[in-house]
Amino acid sequence: MGDAALIPGLPDDVAVRCIARAPRSSHPELCRVSRSWRSLLRSPLLFSVRSALGAAEPVLCLNLRSPTDQSRWLLLHRGRRNPSPLPAPPLPSLGSAAAALGPFLFVLGGSLGGVPSAAVQVLDARLPRWSLGPRMSAPREFAAAAALGGRIYAVGGCVPISEAWAESLDPSASSAAAAWVVVPSPAHVREKWMHGSAVLAGRLLAVADRGGVVYDPAAEPPWAAVAPGLDQGWRGRAAAVGGILYSYDFLGHIKGYDPELDEWKRVEGVERELPKFLCGATLSNLGGMLCVVWEGKEKGDRRKKEMVIDWAGIEVSRTSDGGLKGRVLWVESIELAVPRGSFIAHCLALEL
Repeated sequence: MGDAALIPGLPDDVAVRCIARAPRSSHPELCRVSRSWRSLLRSPLLFSVRSALGAAEPVLCLNLRSPTDQSRWLLLHRGRRNPSPLPAPPLPSLGSAAAALGPFLFVLGGSLGGVPSAAVQVLDARLPRWSLGPRMSAPREFAAAAALGGRIYAVGGCVPISEAWAESLDPSASSAAAAWVVVPSPAHVREKWMHGSAVLAGRLLAVADRGGVVYDPAAEPPWAAVAPGLDQGWRGRAAAVGGILYSYDFLGHIKGYDPELDEWKRVEGVERELPKFLCGATLSNLGGMLCVVWEGKEKGDRRKKEMVIDWAGIEVSRTSDGGLKGRVLWVESIELAVPRGSFIAHCLALEL
């Protein structure tokens, strides 16, 4: 970072801790202070210090896909109308799965030129920069993916059916040692096609077309069918927050699943602040808060190539009678110049 002190009169290690506490929204302005500051603000060192200080902030990573399969990745920040565009991944996959771990986004498989792929693409959102990770043991598309216990899991989507139907990767291993490890799975679950996944209470849940499955690395056997109540009520994308699994149903309701009771309950109290129906709704755990993202209504000239993205932060608490009460903390809107008919393909929270 050069010979000049980051902050005159302070040792650099102290200065780094001071700068690390600054919110990320101020980083573009702080980069203008000096080359040393710009180098620090873009370095993995800053993220390590921010994490150690408990100053890492959650940001929402969205992937939008157009009707012609064009893909666009971006980061949404609270209080900023303009999202941060991300570079395009090196491989234009279609039907890939995605998982997030800290500042890293993992895009797994997908179709390349109409052929399922075993490729793994990794985004380091701190830089931001893409790289190719270790290839999976089996090609897959429309799979389930999640981060559990510091590992990245890929489940289902194998074409053809493979013994590597489920596998995991330790991303902290050195590049020379990093490799996918097959997670043994019973043959009867390998015919399932996954279309949703989440991690709840240390277990990986994957919802399928005919009955979901749960993987618990601490159980014996580790694979089992999901509880009947969960299987019947899980519709679309879901997110786990505070031990509750949340989903948005086709009737326009946000519901929460309590694994102890095997029951879905509607989140009450959010009707006034949110539209009756949330088009293309998806959910995420944004730093311990339930975040709902949907396609907003177009404003102004409908001939413009603009897509409106609305998102809201919701604090959910339990009521005395065991219900779920939601309080909308904020609602924000952004407009994007993307082709009409684009939709949200992926929505994940990263830490920066």
